[in-house]
Amino acid sequence: MSSFVESVLGRKINNTRIRPIVLKIIIVFIVFMLLSNFSTNYINLISNRSREIKLMKELLIKDLKNFYNYLNSQYEIYQYNGDLNKSTENIKDRGKLDLTKNKSIYLAVKEDKSPFFIIRPDNKSTDKIDLENKLFDSLQNSKNKGITEDFISFKLNGENYFGVYKYNTSWKSYIIRAEEYNEFYSESTKIFIRLSITIIILTFLSAVLGVIIINFILRFLRVVTESILDMLNSQKLDLIEMKGASNDDITFLGTAFNSLSSNINNLMGIFLKFVNKDTALKAYSEKVIRLEGSRKDLTILFSDIKSFTFMTETLGIDIIRLLNIHYERSIHHILANDGVIGSIIGDALLAVYGTMEEGRKLNKSYQALLSAYEIQSVTESLRRKMHEKRMELENKGVKLTEEEERFFKAILIEVGVGIDGGDVFYGNIGSTSRMTNTVIGDNVNSASRLEGLTRVYKLPVICSEYVKKDIERNVKNHNYEFIEIDTVQVKGKTEGKKIYFPLDKNLMNDEVKAKYNLFSEALTDYYNGNWESAGNKFKETGLFVADVFIDRVSNYKCPEDWRGVWAMTSK
Repeated sequence: MSSFVESVLGRKINNTRIRPIVLKIIIVFIVFMLLSNFSTNYINLISNRSREIKLMKELLIKDLKNFYNYLNSQYEIYQYNGDLNKSTENIKDRGKLDLTKNKSIYLAVKEDKSPFFIIRPDNKSTDKIDLENKLFDSLQNSKNKGITEDFISFKLNGENYFGVYKYNTSWKSYIIRAEEYNEFYSESTKIFIRLSITIIILTFLSAVLGVIIINFILRFLRVVTESILDMLNSQKLDLIEMKGASNDDITFLGTAFNSLSSNINNLMGIFLKFVNKDTALKAYSEKVIRLEGSRKDLTILFSDIKSFTFMTETLGIDIIRLLNIHYERSIHHILANDGVIGSIIGDALLAVYGTMEEGRKLNKSYQALLSAYEIQSVTESLRRKMHEKRMELENKGVKLTEEEERFFKAILIEVGVGIDGGDVFYGNIGSTSRMTNTVIGDNVNSASRLEGLTRVYKLPVICSEYVKKDIERNVKNHNYEFIEIDTVQVKGKTEGKKIYFPLDKNLMNDEVKAKYNLFSEALTDYYNGNWESAGNKFKETGLFVADVFIDRVSNYKCPEDWRGVWAMTSK
């Protein structure tokens, strides 16, 4: 029922009903069709009545002429026998023969205004005649001017009549033959009413048929409007399906919209490549981008390519192609985990997690950690393929030249990833003519410092205690073991900060687990100032991460004010 109401009366949008164009066309069609037909019918009615009046007057003249002669003959009979009543009865009987309608009359009025007779076909003859005085005066004046016969209109007993009259000199009376207007027009009125009803029925049927035909002709107009309304509701620009449409203005409208939609989507696609998804969605919904921001609890991922200077010196302009291959895959994994790109500066990439609360299913720090290892997987995959290519060449007896060897090492991308989080400023900065989306805060710098430490500790990923606690508290079955690596005071800071290596539990067999347990014991001795014991245990672990500690305890003496915090002298 609602769909029928919508198809006839239109769809309601924000309490405003959008009227279908078909309804307006049909209403205009009905109005003009009825006006045209009724006007034509009425004009025909008036025209036919004029002809009917003319014909009726001719008949009335004929009737009056014959009746007039009969009156003269009866007058002679009356003169002969002197029986006035008998002659009057004969006159009335003769007059009734000419009267075919209920209100048709013969009327005779003497010069002294007294009635002579009135003849009706319904046998209701009476001598009472309520004739207008002005009409009688008009008859008398015409007679005085020598006019003894003419057409006449008058009112008799409250009813309007038309007819002809002739003065009879024998009876000295005005003889009138007349018809009542309404009765005379009754038949044509009935015809007019029947035709009007027929017109209304035909108009209704034509309107129904017109709705069907116009709906068919304008079917793609409905497709266009409904598609646009659906786009408004979904806030998503799409193409309108115009398959099977005829070559007309509506089809042109639809194809023009599709062309515009494609251009806008292309521009939106380009727009999305330069701005973050959350910024784009906000701009799309609010129709404006403002210079504004807010403090948010976010997780920051910082990724950097190692030995980048060597790579650029070796590869030259080809470094752009290599970076694009790396970023194409890395950014895909970041976006898949609801991250947004904060910035890309050459070999460094900054990603932010937690900006899009709506639709986010996983913890922001956990998503950042997943992205970190997926980025590592991307670089590992590239390195593996390059080694496979080299093996193929060596199996064919091809040996790389010194320059080719240098080029080969340059494309073996290795990245370090640092992850931290906390309260930061997130929003748009710049000017109304040029702005950028950014994240600012101590934790952003900290993520960069943690990435730098991956080179020191020879680890792929290092995260802060914030990330560790956020995942352990909010993510069940996260499958990561957070191994404490050190407590460091990075350059520019006055306090120490614990750092962790998130290790996938699936990679921890009994041997690996034993090594890291021994590493933890060595780290405890290291914190407590027992550097000699710590150094022996670090050497026993056989882990790359232990190398930096072995170097420290071997080349440095434990400070007297040792607090377990190592101060970094470089970023």
